[in-house]
Amino acid sequence: MHSAYDNFIRAAIRHLPDTQADFLHLKKQLSAKFKIQTPTNANLRERYNYLLAQKKIRRSPKLEKLLLSRRVRTESGVAVVAVLTKSYPCPGQCLYCPTEKEMPKSYLSNEPAVMRAISAKFNPYAQVQSRLRSLELNGHQTDKVELIVMGGTFSALPKAYQQKFVAECFRACNDYPKRITCNAKRIVSDNLSGEQKRNEKAKHRIIGLTLETRPDYIDEKEIVNFRALGCTRVELGVQSIFDDVLRKNKRGHAVSETIRATKLLKDAGFKINYHIMPGLPGSSIKKDYKMFQELFSSQNFQPDMLKIYPTVVLKNSALYSLWKRGEYKPLTDHQFKKFIVKVKNEIIPPYVRIQRLIRDVPAASIIAGPIVSNLRQLIATESKCQCIRCREVGADFRIDEQIVLDRTEYATLGGREIFLQYVSPDKHKLFALLRLRLPDSSPLSHFIPALRGAALIREVHTYGKMTAIDTKDKKNPQHIGLGKKLMLEAEKIAREYGFQKIVVISGIGVRGYYRKLGYKLQDTYMAKGL
Repeated sequence: MHSAYDNFIRAAIRHLPDTQADFLHLKKQLSAKFKIQTPTNANLRERYNYLLAQKKIRRSPKLEKLLLSRRVRTESGVAVVAVLTKSYPCPGQCLYCPTEKEMPKSYLSNEPAVMRAISAKFNPYAQVQSRLRSLELNGHQTDKVELIVMGGTFSALPKAYQQKFVAECFRACNDYPKRITCNAKRIVSDNLSGEQKRNEKAKHRIIGLTLETRPDYIDEKEIVNFRALGCTRVELGVQSIFDDVLRKNKRGHAVSETIRATKLLKDAGFKINYHIMPGLPGSSIKKDYKMFQELFSSQNFQPDMLKIYPTVVLKNSALYSLWKRGEYKPLTDHQFKKFIVKVKNEIIPPYVRIQRLIRDVPAASIIAGPIVSNLRQLIATESKCQCIRCREVGADFRIDEQIVLDRTEYATLGGREIFLQYVSPDKHKLFALLRLRLPDSSPLSHFIPALRGAALIREVHTYGKMTAIDTKDKKNPQHIGLGKKLMLEAEKIAREYGFQKIVVISGIGVRGYYRKLGYKLQDTYMAKGL
C-alpha cells in the first residue's frame, strides 16, 4: 500500500494543478490508476513528510499548499495549541457556569477541545503531541507554538500540579516528533526549568504561554509564579465591569479587583485578554454597550484582547432554573449579532484583538440564548472593525507591499501605552506590532527586581503565514526584519522618555531572538541597558 501511495505522490507532483477543485479531480484520476481508495489530504501529507525525511523526493511547495487545510490555523504567524487541565474543585459559584461530573468547571464534555483532552485522559504531554501531529497532517508549520492552558481558574490548582502540567507541555514540544509512550494517568516530568532550557533551542518552541484565572487571584506572588511557569499572557474572567451584575451572578469578586489585577499584570509586562459576557442576568443591551465604551475610555481597563461570550442557558447550571421560572431572558441570535456589529464598528480600537466572538459550545447543549457559531462570517459585510484580527495580513502579502510605521498612544492606570504597528498606508493591513509600556508609578520599587526603572515591551508579533524558525520567505512578512525595527523604535522611545533600561516579557522559545538583539536573561525577563 505504501508503494502505491509513494507512486501516487510522485505522479501528483509532476502534474500539479493550480486549484483545489482540479487537485481533487487529479486525486480521483490517480486513485483509479494506482487502484487505491482516494486518499485524504492528511493521508497524503503524512506519506509526503515521510518521503521528504527519507530524501526520496524533493520538497514541493505547490503540493504543500494544495494539501493545506484550515489555513486560518497558522495565518496569525503561530500554531495555537490548546490543552485542558483535569477537573478540580472551582472556587466560583457563578449562575451561568455549567457543572458536569469529571469536567473542569464551565467546560462541557462535547466541546471539541474538551473531547481532545478526554481522549488523552487529560494528560498534557499526550494533548500537546496529538495537536501538533494533527496540525502537521493538515499541512501547517508547527515550529512556533502558542500554548493556551484552559480549564478555568488555573490559580486555584495545586502548585505542584501546575508545575508538572506545564513542564510536560514543554517536554512534549521538546520531544516532538519523537513520541515517548507515557502513562496517560500520570504526569512524568516535574523538571520545569530543565524542559524550559531545552525548549530555547528545540525544533518546536513555545513562544507564548497563556493561562486563565480570576481577577481576585492575581497578586504579586501569583505573578511571580506565572512568570516562573513561562506565562506571557493572562486571560481574566472579567465577565462584567458592573458590581451589581457581578453580585447578581454570584461571581465572587468586585470590579475593583479587576482594576487592581489589570494594573499589576500590565506593570509586570503581561498581555491581558478579558473574557466579557453580554446578556448576563441584571444587565441589558444598553448597559452592555456602556460597558464596552468604558472598557476603552477608562484608564482602569484597556485590555489588549477580548473574548466575547454571549450568556447562554445550559441545563446543568443554576441559570437554567432562573430561565425555566421565567426570571431570565437571554439575547437572541439577532440581538447578539446586531449588538456585536455596533460594538465592533463604534468602539473597538485598532490596538485590540478580538480573539473570539462566541464560545465553542455545541448548539445541542444550549437550551436558550445565541447558538450562531459562524458569527464572524455572518457579519463580515456589515463590519468596519479595525481590531487586530480583522486587519492581520494573513496570506495576503505581496513582496512589493508598501509598509509604513504607525504610532498610537493611550493612557492607562499606572503608565502610558505606546502601540507601534507596521501597516499598509490605509492601515487596513497589519504586518507587525509592538506594545510598549512606560510605567509612571514608583518604577524603582517594583516587586520584580528586573523591572525596576525599566520600560516594558509587552508584545512583539509579526503576522502572516508562519515561516519556519531561521528561514526566510519572500511571500511572508515574518523574518524580514519588521520585529527588529520595532524593537529599535521602542528602545529609541524609551530613551526619549528618560528610561535607562528596557525589558521584554519573552516567551521561553523566543529568548534566543532577543539575545541576538543584545538582551540578557534577568528574573525570567530579557533585559537590556539603554
